[in-house]
Amino acid sequence: GETGTGKELVSKAIHEASDRKEQIFFPVNLGAIPENLIESEFFGHKKGAFTGADSDQRGLLQLTDKGTLFLDELADIGLNLQVKLLRVLEGSGFTPVGTTEVIKPNIRFIAASNQELSHLVKTGQIREDFYYRIHVLPIRLPPLRERKEDIPLMVEHFLKSNSQLQKGNPITSRFLEALQGYDWPGNVRELQNTMHRYISLGDVNFLGERISSKISE
Repeated sequence: GETGTGKELVSKAIHEASDRKEQIFFPVNLGAIPENLIESEFFGHKKGAFTGADSDQRGLLQLTDKGTLFLDELADIGLNLQVKLLRVLEGSGFTPVGTTEVIKPNIRFIAASNQELSHLVKTGQIREDFYYRIHVLPIRLPPLRERKEDIPLMVEHFLKSNSQLQKGNPITSRFLEALQGYDWPGNVRELQNTMHRYISLGDVNFLGERISSKISE
């Protein structure tokens, strides 16, 4: 799905609707981890395994055992990590840096991308075997402009989940009409930010254009 379509929200909903809901849900942005640290972050390491490894550290795969690991921005994953995660996905486990111990965690993997991964396979950025292993139950999240009927439900959700939103200007029919008349290039994330702005200021601005100065009346 496009950036801001709520991929992490959907992933968390899947986790909370499953028999793993009492276990950890851990989101990780693959593009935010430096290349020289990513192996240690995922697999952990033993003290002395490399310069700066002053103590044992458990990696993400151990921390999320029996839970759900959400891999965001999968298109940013390096080829080296793809090979090692492929072994985990196939049930062969992994070895923390600096050890020979093989650990086989029980993890649900949910991955997300704002790019079409099949195209990245053709360009060599994604390994074909990794793609087919992780592309098991694909879910396409349509952009908000294609599902405007969901906007009132999302507004209600944001109000229920954020007590600060409940204390500001009331949600009116004019406000909802303004929301449904806009195309939302920033998708769900932009909708959430717009709600914060409306609750605080009683006004709505879309990409710098004021739609109504009296929308709360």
